[in-house]
Amino acid sequence: MTQSDSNAGHNAPDPDAEVGRVAMETGLLTRNELDHCREAQKQSSDPNQRSLGDLLVENQYMTLNQLKRIRKVLEDRKKESKLPGYELISELGKGAMARVFKARQISLDRIVAIKVLPRKMSENIEFVERFYKEGKAAARLSHNNIVQAIDVAQAPAGYHYFVMEYIEGLTLYDEMAPPPAGKGRVFTEADALDVIIQMAEALVHAHERGLIHRDVKPKNIMLTPGGVAKLTDLGLARGVEDKEAAEMEAGKAYGTPYYISPEQIRGDVDIDFRADIYSLGATMYHLVTGKPPFEGDSPSAVMHKHLKQPLIPADHINTSLSTGVGEIIDVSMAKKREERYQSTKDLLEDLKAVRRGEPPTHARRAVDLESLAQMEENSEETVDMTPEAPKGPSIWSQPMVLPLAIVAGISLLANIGLVVLYILKK
Repeated sequence: MTQSDSNAGHNAPDPDAEVGRVAMETGLLTRNELDHCREAQKQSSDPNQRSLGDLLVENQYMTLNQLKRIRKVLEDRKKESKLPGYELISELGKGAMARVFKARQISLDRIVAIKVLPRKMSENIEFVERFYKEGKAAARLSHNNIVQAIDVAQAPAGYHYFVMEYIEGLTLYDEMAPPPAGKGRVFTEADALDVIIQMAEALVHAHERGLIHRDVKPKNIMLTPGGVAKLTDLGLARGVEDKEAAEMEAGKAYGTPYYISPEQIRGDVDIDFRADIYSLGATMYHLVTGKPPFEGDSPSAVMHKHLKQPLIPADHINTSLSTGVGEIIDVSMAKKREERYQSTKDLLEDLKAVRRGEPPTHARRAVDLESLAQMEENSEETVDMTPEAPKGPSIWSQPMVLPLAIVAGISLLANIGLVVLYILKK
């Protein structure tokens, strides 16, 4: 933990600064408008000077109702920050279902990450159950390439929170996203293999314990500055033997459209580890080509392509890729799961082999090259019978045709002569 982090954790935030920050976050205020009101505050000689919020309203940069809403947001956040045994340092991110904070666990004096379920989500029993389910699923796993769960509980204020290992770094999505949103990183084949091998290791661990992640994607893979990859977000994880959950989710597509497996799209009941293999293959495709395997104008259009459209081989897009990488992706992303790797360990063995510069032992191209060559040879011998086809060699070029024609001609003349003599005798 840095000194600035420590100060942030122990010093209460300035209410005026928080009002300005939230107003900027929500697009209600520009930087120039905020600076103008702050400067007015500094120059005021009134010991009871008006707050920044009041000045913003006075200068008509925002309405009174907007200011009230911002203060309500800050009040709710203050309640969220009162988690027993923890001091919140900063917000790391915000999603549709939760907000994630960097925090200090007081008892052990260590930095952790805390996912907090918003109040509106806390009133939804399904979201709360899924939230605790994620914590319990993570607690079943202990692996260097999976973010470790620490605790899941409910705060006195009513908020549900999930404490986990804090990871210093960015997601693969942030690594690849173009600036200014991300770093715009282009992964080499070797770098991509290093990440995917670590994710395959994590999935082997999870699958051996009967757990399917069901949402493997770049946004759910953290990468530390030292190159360690960590699988995160087990919000959709499900036990293979959890038949009750499978029946409840039948017919529903759970997953992320760009990386979801065909069987997840169909809402099949018997989802297994091969769904994760497909998603990992799609993630690998994105890393080595710079784009997801299928794109479309809508989530449904993308999912339709996963179901029906043939995959453009990754090595056709990035021609510098080795054949082995192309084979691994093709097998991992087979639309029929029976044609994919039949164990995550097999996939891991192939990944490590290609990383060593060796061919994969489990993945093989579906095309029989010898049969294809024979087909091409036969196609060259086929006679084209269309009107534009060139004519074959003349019949008169055949060696026996001319003598036979001469004999036939002599025979014909002889017969004609006999007929003429017969007529003259008459």
